[in-house]
Amino acid sequence: KRKKYLHLTMSQHIKNLMEIIKKRDPNEKEFHQAVEEVLNSLQDVFEEDESYVEVMERILEPERMIMFRVAWTDDNGKQHVNRGYRVQFNGAIGPYKGGLRFSPGVCLSVIKFLAYEQTFKNALTNLPLGSGKGGSDFDPKGKSDNEVMRFCQAFMTELAKHIGPNVDVPAGDIGVGGREIGYLFGQYRRMTNHNEGVLTGKGLGWGGSKIRTEATGYGLVYIAKEILKRNSDDIKGKRVVVSGAGNVAQYTLKKLIELGAKPITASDSGGYIYEEDGIDEEGLNIIFKIKNNRGRIKEYVEERKNAKYFEGKKPWDQKCDIAMPCATQNEIEEDDAKQLSENGCKFVFEGANMPTTSEAVCVFRKNNVTYVPGKACNAGGVATSGLEMAQNSIRQYWNAEEVDSKLEHIMCEIVDQMESACKKYNKEGDYQAGANIAGFLKVADSMKAQGIF
Repeated sequence: KRKKYLHLTMSQHIKNLMEIIKKRDPNEKEFHQAVEEVLNSLQDVFEEDESYVEVMERILEPERMIMFRVAWTDDNGKQHVNRGYRVQFNGAIGPYKGGLRFSPGVCLSVIKFLAYEQTFKNALTNLPLGSGKGGSDFDPKGKSDNEVMRFCQAFMTELAKHIGPNVDVPAGDIGVGGREIGYLFGQYRRMTNHNEGVLTGKGLGWGGSKIRTEATGYGLVYIAKEILKRNSDDIKGKRVVVSGAGNVAQYTLKKLIELGAKPITASDSGGYIYEEDGIDEEGLNIIFKIKNNRGRIKEYVEERKNAKYFEGKKPWDQKCDIAMPCATQNEIEEDDAKQLSENGCKFVFEGANMPTTSEAVCVFRKNNVTYVPGKACNAGGVATSGLEMAQNSIRQYWNAEEVDSKLEHIMCEIVDQMESACKKYNKEGDYQAGANIAGFLKVADSMKAQGIF
């Protein structure tokens, strides 16, 4: 009997794989979008070696999906019940690794797509990291520190059964910062009596790493700097539209300013601020102050006379050289991409996870806008988490310069991998295909070597 995949066209292979996941999980639209984006890059890989099709079918099913009840009490003694998740997607190249997200919009489809994206992102770092993602529909906004602590303790009471430094090492994400990591780590230590590197993003005094807080934003700018350099260009003086005002956006702005670029926007869910002459260090400090106090970005214009605030708008209508979406998934839609292209944008580097719709990516390609996906651009965060894990294992701390140097080196190696894959499969300049192919092959070859299970 012939294998079920033989003699199918490559487009039929992709169609069949999409039908499998849609039939199995018909309502997981975010996951479907993420899978289709990768599959469309792999047609030439499947044509060269059809055995990869069967490996891909295995990759598309997570190794383990955990859902659990999280019951906690507020400051008034009232009981609340949330749902917790941990998707351990693929462990072929190392322990499961990926963040925890606390947000009302968290559901299985979102966590699953993020874990899937993490698979290839982690592979691109060249560190021994598998993929995972987790979180809860709990909203930390408006909660007291004690309420957040009680929730984190209840969450970790269940999660601790499924993680460990050589099994699964979560980190922070949206809604999970240093405060939450501290409460989670404390509960894990309380339950297990083990002080070990089971979480990353820890405080510097108890196992954390220098540059971890800055890493995703810094890494994003390092990859942009390297790609512009290889295109005989320079990031200095470039007008950059940045979305978001959280951790990734803040340190993206910081590194852009350091390198002489001119970031002109920042945003949150309410709207965006615009600085014609660029956000400088003083402006960045205002953004830090606003967001660290859980304020809204519109407060920025109260302290900056020349700044403008656009209520209910996204920043993609401003003229720029570079766009760096750092907020959330699908924030650049087709019309936004058309506007950016018309306004002279030449490069898009994704700081968030899947912030650009597939229709928008097509617009960028038609207009010769260089598009570099988040699985490459925002890998700096997980790369530095991997460096934190290494420091925990050898019981040493590296200084900021050493970690920063290693981070920039990793981001440059990611560019090498993308360009090497593009060259092999005749896709020069298609960084989306390069990232998908390079990440996929590393995971798939590891799975082939370890047998079918």
